[in-house]
Amino acid sequence: MTISDQYTGAVEPGGDAARRRVPGATIVKVSVGPMDNNVYVVSDDSGRTLLIDAANEPERILDVARQVGGIEAIVTTHRHPDHWFALADVREALDVPSIAGVNDVEGIEAPVDRTLADGERLVVGELNLDVIELIGHTPGSVALALTDDDGTVHLFSGDCLFPGGVGKTGDADAFTSLLDGVEEKVFDRYGDDTVVYPGHGKDTTLGTERPHLEEWRTRGW
Repeated sequence: MTISDQYTGAVEPGGDAARRRVPGATIVKVSVGPMDNNVYVVSDDSGRTLLIDAANEPERILDVARQVGGIEAIVTTHRHPDHWFALADVREALDVPSIAGVNDVEGIEAPVDRTLADGERLVVGELNLDVIELIGHTPGSVALALTDDDGTVHLFSGDCLFPGGVGKTGDADAFTSLLDGVEEKVFDRYGDDTVVYPGHGKDTTLGTERPHLEEWRTRGW
């Protein structure tokens, strides 16, 4: 698989990976599986690397991981199987720890070696990622916020925030919980230039989505 340096925020199932260089970090994005799941491989300038969501097609993930190198851990953003289907195979092949949110470990049918709690900081080399628990899509989804050397935030949101709305929820209470969490922990905390890297589909920014928050609340999804 080729890793292209023409990064647009859009990758296609079965297609090449794309690489984005930001101050102090490099982000590689690839789509895998029948549900167009995004996998992210994030490295600091010395090459120490975090893999986010070993979702499907383990050989394709491992191809990217080996090209990038330096993988030290795998984070699973939440318990839905399309985000961890390849986790056991990728973890075994790379021989690195698997990490997930403390309230979503139950339901991940693959080894989890360490848990993350809301407000914690995950450190991999020079990467410092703030852990944000967002409840509603699942009981303990986590988003990871990386601030680059120029101060821009890069938010790996799993299935909690997409272009055009928050993630799917099972009922009105779960929707309210998720939207409240996204507003309070994400939109109220980070600026409009924050880049959002979702679990499926194209990237977006908080500035693009912010004007629609009340619309999302009114429509209920």
